[in-house]
Amino acid sequence: MRRYEFNMTSGKIWTVLLAFTWPLLLENLLQLLYYTADSVIVGRYVGVSALAAVSATTHICGMLVRFFNGTATGAGVVISRAFGANDRERLSESIKTSLILTLTGCVLLTLFGVSLSRFFLERMSTPPDVIGEADLYLKIYFGGISGLLFYNIGGAILRAMGDTRRPLFFLIVCSVLNIVMDIAFVKIGWGIAGVAIATIAAQALSACLVIYTVIKSAGLSGKWRIDREIARMILKIGLPFGVQMAVVAFSNVFVQGYINVFGTAYIAGWGVYMKLDQYMMLPTQSMGQAVTVFTGQNLGAEKRGRAISGTWTALAMMLVISSGIASTLCVFAPVFASLFSPDVRVIEYGSFFIRMCTPVAVICCFNQILSGYLRGDGNSRMPMIITLCTHVFFRQIYLAVMTRIIPGNVYVVGFGYPAGWILCAVMMTVYYFVWQARRS
Repeated sequence: MRRYEFNMTSGKIWTVLLAFTWPLLLENLLQLLYYTADSVIVGRYVGVSALAAVSATTHICGMLVRFFNGTATGAGVVISRAFGANDRERLSESIKTSLILTLTGCVLLTLFGVSLSRFFLERMSTPPDVIGEADLYLKIYFGGISGLLFYNIGGAILRAMGDTRRPLFFLIVCSVLNIVMDIAFVKIGWGIAGVAIATIAAQALSACLVIYTVIKSAGLSGKWRIDREIARMILKIGLPFGVQMAVVAFSNVFVQGYINVFGTAYIAGWGVYMKLDQYMMLPTQSMGQAVTVFTGQNLGAEKRGRAISGTWTALAMMLVISSGIASTLCVFAPVFASLFSPDVRVIEYGSFFIRMCTPVAVICCFNQILSGYLRGDGNSRMPMIITLCTHVFFRQIYLAVMTRIIPGNVYVVGFGYPAGWILCAVMMTVYYFVWQARRS
């Protein structure tokens, strides 16, 4: 086994999962800091309207980027199975195919994002004092989106082979660079445009580092081409997850639209909660990614029992950890909210949203861990269907009904998130047992 590769088919399950997850968690944390730094810096040094502008772009960025990242999960599953089976030829062809598909995705996502940014902001009822800066931020962001996409696919490839350390190191360097450039560009008067430029420049550097590492580590040589059979498997597994993540983010655009009608302070407060919610979800999402790789490697090595045991071990650990994080956020909600803005209204509204939603977010452990197992087992269709039904259709029905029964109440709108999480956890757990019964 090569130096940075990590075989998950042997050893104590909980130690293997934690050893794989902690650098992945730090990597995801640092990547999230890219966007948190944008919010904190513009909120404290540019103003509330600029913070609202960045907040208003969150779900649009997420919708398009998550589609690609979800699809990239298919590459991770295919590569992890080839790695678990020690099939070096298939591993090489899988990596080449993944990188070529990524290049195509970069072109499409750049064109789509730049051309439709204003359209989406208008459909979200973005206030006039916010929409101009939000549109500028989005156009710059999507103009340089290739760096983020190539970093994410490169990181997914390395993680599928058990390497979480080098992507983490690259991201540490680039995260520090991003924050330094954020502050410098704001100080010289570039405002929200400077924050966007700093983000895409740091992402471009991280992409160059990780892709160079992939090519060197895998020893890629010979003809570069798309292997049709591998591409079909990547898309079969990844597209449903990509559609799931994109449509969920798209539904969040509509939720943001409901929030936007309450004004700038509420938009900023909701944006503060959404940033902190991402931190709340991060450990579970990282463990879900680890479970997908763990499952893929162990099924590739024909160890289904170990894959199942790993799923329940991961779930137990995440329930404990998520409960601790939720408790901390609720107790210190005003302190965390004040990091983003000194405005009293933003702190008040952000704190209320935090205390209303984060305790229920613990239940998302079931959604992330069980769907991670199913994707590692090659089944991403039903997790997609369940998530769409609960996070999209149910949530939209809830908002349409409840805003008519109790009109003009922003907190009724915000509770649409916890309501969808609860239903999703129940359906995902039931389906997991149905799937296992079929496979036994």
